[in-house]
Amino acid sequence: MDLNLKDKVVIVTGGAKGIGEGIVAALASEGAIPVIVGRNENDNKKVADKIIQSGGKVFTVVAELTDPAASEAAVNKVLAEFGRIDGLVNNAGVNDGVSLENGTYEAFMASLHKNVVHYYLMAHYALPALKKSKGSIVNIGSKTAETGQGGTSAYAASNGARNALTREWAVELLPYSIRVNALIVAECWTPLYEWWLNQQPDKEEKLQAITSKIPLEKRMTTSEEIASMVVFLLSDKSSHTTGQLIHVDGGYVHLDRAIK
Repeated sequence: MDLNLKDKVVIVTGGAKGIGEGIVAALASEGAIPVIVGRNENDNKKVADKIIQSGGKVFTVVAELTDPAASEAAVNKVLAEFGRIDGLVNNAGVNDGVSLENGTYEAFMASLHKNVVHYYLMAHYALPALKKSKGSIVNIGSKTAETGQGGTSAYAASNGARNALTREWAVELLPYSIRVNALIVAECWTPLYEWWLNQQPDKEEKLQAITSKIPLEKRMTTSEEIASMVVFLLSDKSSHTTGQLIHVDGGYVHLDRAIK
């Protein structure tokens, strides 16, 4: 299926690692021009080199998105290079474990800046260009907003905000034909997840305990499966889809995990 994304300029925050990297690769394979926005220049370049070697197009912007000024600067760099923005994928963030019992005001606020403030700022600064292109926004979210996890208040709060902003923006941007959706992730295999698993006393046992609760095929979601849905939501093949929280999670959130 041709998703009509050829030469569309799509910003992907956190596009150099994990889910973001998968989204960037999927966009490039569709002929789009993904823009990797990430804090580490070397990481950005590694992914960009892969895309170029496979014959795709890509652009990179180094930005520390916990700095509020960085979002505006990143958007301006994209506009200076291409003069347009056709899509925005808000993806950058980290489950940083700021809990209710042991967290602090400073850590809580810092986590909001890591995980949701730049979602707002990137959309705010990209909006004039998205109005012109009638572009699309996809916010990447987490199950923690719906299921809770324990010990991660700030991350859960950020994801609750991501869900709420998705619906709010979908309403606000109706007059401009800008669609806004969220892709909700549960248990997805990424380098960060692998790193966390390696910290466990028995990583194989822990992995088995996790995958046994995933209804469909008892396995982790892949970043490619997340990316495929994101790219579809960015495309005009999903032209009447907006305000949706779409779960690509093997049924983890909504199906009974007691199913054998």
